[in-house]
Amino acid sequence: MPQELSINPQAMRGWNRAVGGGSVRHRNRVSKLSTTTWTVAVAAVVAVAGGMAFAQKSKAPAQAAGEIPRVASAAPLHPVTIQRPAGPPRVNTGTTNFHGQAVTVACGTCHATTQPNARTHTSAELDQFHQGLKYAHGELNCLSCHNATNYDTLRLADGRSVEFADVMTLCGQCHGSQLRDYQHGAHGGMTGYWDLSRGPRTRNNCVNCHDPHSPKYPLARPVFPPRDRISVPVKAAAANH
Repeated sequence: MPQELSINPQAMRGWNRAVGGGSVRHRNRVSKLSTTTWTVAVAAVVAVAGGMAFAQKSKAPAQAAGEIPRVASAAPLHPVTIQRPAGPPRVNTGTTNFHGQAVTVACGTCHATTQPNARTHTSAELDQFHQGLKYAHGELNCLSCHNATNYDTLRLADGRSVEFADVMTLCGQCHGSQLRDYQHGAHGGMTGYWDLSRGPRTRNNCVNCHDPHSPKYPLARPVFPPRDRISVPVKAAAANH
């Protein structure tokens, strides 16, 4: 005969309190876990949104309507070389050495024995050398560009000396608009390639094209082009025969 299970009511109440207390702790743990999960989820959403915004910002700007898409070239670019004078000019003495080569002297060889004259503005005033020099360069005189203390160098407007090889620095201090256009490729002659991925480019120096003492190009009268025989009407051609 099975034994009857006797339950102590006092013990039952103690067990209920224990279970009830465990349920509160369990709810607290669940609440804390839910808060942590929500925080992690929000942080993940913020990170993803930030990454998408950065990727959108780093994209190349959209091409304007009608604009040709630019294709990046992986080919290496060739150099751009600017021609420069070899150094200070030398004066031909009109004589030759025993090898038959022309004898030249540096500018300072003669100028070191003469007194600089800042009042010389025209070539007609030159009575010792440089006779026949064509000079037309605004209100400048010889010492505006030549260094009176060293004729083998040039002189900037602030008094500093500059080598003949850097003559573009001298020209650019007065001819600023021409230098700006030169730097952007709109002034000055060149040979080579516009597309540097195909080949190198060589650009002229100021004095490659301009006479430094008379830089203005002479005026030229335009002429009509040769007549194109192909474009002449047939009737007009037949009437001439």
